[in-house]
Amino acid sequence: MSRHKNPNRYALCIDNGGYPESLEVRKVYVVLPDERAAANNYIRVIDETKEDYLYPAKYFVMIDVPEQAAEAMLGHESSPHPGAR
Repeated sequence: MSRHKNPNRYALCIDNGGYPESLEVRKVYVVLPDERAAANNYIRVIDETKEDYLYPAKYFVMIDVPEQAAEAMLGHESSPHPGAR
């Protein structure tokens, strides 16, 4: 397991604003820091296009994600598993 805490923040999408091609309701997204966006009630997330975009903060609920789960969501493994490629 990594010795440093994952710096990313995570948010659960609760409303896709009518854009299902960009956001999936009930999916967890990585939130990137953006103070200007936050000051205007927006958050920057890596959406379904795999790019970062601004969305209204009201579309999300910020959540805590355990480090091991965060690593799995980002495609990192903390330790090799038998049979892993």
